[in-house]
Amino acid sequence: MRVLMINHFPLEGSGSGTYTKNLATQLVKLGHEVCVVLPVNSTDIPQYEGVRLHPVYFTNPDEPHATDEDALPFNFPCFTTHPVSVVAFADLLEAETEAYLKAFKQAIDEEVRDWRPDIIHGQHVWALSSLAADCGVPLVLTAHGTDLMGYDKWPEMRHYAETAMDACAKVICISADNEKLVRKAFPQHAGKIVRMRNGYNPDIFYPQDLDRAEVLGSHGVDSEGKDVILFAGKMARFKGIDILMDAAATYEAQLPNAITVLAGDGEERANLEAQAERLGLQHVTFIGNVAQAELARLYNVADIDLVPSRREPFGLVAVEAMACGTPVVATNQGGLPDFVNESVGALVNPEDPDDLARGIVETLGRALANRAWRDDIADYASSNYSQAAIIRELDELYRSVVG
Repeated sequence: MRVLMINHFPLEGSGSGTYTKNLATQLVKLGHEVCVVLPVNSTDIPQYEGVRLHPVYFTNPDEPHATDEDALPFNFPCFTTHPVSVVAFADLLEAETEAYLKAFKQAIDEEVRDWRPDIIHGQHVWALSSLAADCGVPLVLTAHGTDLMGYDKWPEMRHYAETAMDACAKVICISADNEKLVRKAFPQHAGKIVRMRNGYNPDIFYPQDLDRAEVLGSHGVDSEGKDVILFAGKMARFKGIDILMDAAATYEAQLPNAITVLAGDGEERANLEAQAERLGLQHVTFIGNVAQAELARLYNVADIDLVPSRREPFGLVAVEAMACGTPVVATNQGGLPDFVNESVGALVNPEDPDDLARGIVETLGRALANRAWRDDIADYASSNYSQAAIIRELDELYRSVVG
């Protein structure tokens, strides 16, 4: 089967990008052909074995000469932020929105005409997925959650999401909370909803025996004799990193041997660094964005991982950390309670730095007292959330839609 995927973001640096990359590479292993239409703002594009890429080029103002000569003269838009773009959909001028849609419509139409896909899988119930509505090819969508945030945030853009939902055969929801939000936004399409777990790439995320000092030292972090608390993700407000900073002001005094390492970038990073300085935090380090292979190394040398989001649609980073055997402290909102529990870490209240600090102190204590716990956590992730197993559910869904 030929599967055309449409993504609003590059395949590195965002949850939906990672999701799409994982699906594409696993579908190829099952014998499918996959093409992904996606935005990029550099000619240096990662390649994935067996996956055909159709890039639509944009301009990164920080590296204006690093892209294609025919690139659109602005950066690709986002719902919140991305490591290489902080442009929001609402920031685009009318002419820029028209150029954005025209460029992607041309790319999609070219692939439909020349490559002749059997099915189109649109990532996000949003603008680019709506462009596949009249292609004459069966359409499946995945609601990622940030699209639903956009639906609430920008009512003037809702028609894109509604067009995509009208046209699709099925919409995949990646968590119970995600499904609840889709049902609320599109009650007339409740019969199209399919719940399907998100999954991690087991070729990247798995337990490794690594030298902590070497891994963290490569990022300029001295971890000698230290316990390591890790956050990884884009630095957007909904990720709750400001709450983590407030919590650190409490737990640093209780955990004198602990350091907190933050991997990621985004529009909130400067504010967070200023907050850390204002709070007088002594053991918090920002190391910037890292590639997935390096992220796996960081998970493996961390004692616990944090996901303090205000509302996380699913929380793939938590699953990836668990796949490496790392206990997770996460908030009890969004998709995280679907799979984070006392057997793998702890759930805490969002917007509550005291509860977050409590969860961190208690979970770190458990992790240090029982190193064998990591094996149980990795087994749990592998048994329930490995993409290699979940991809067969998607294959069956495609076949039911194509007929």
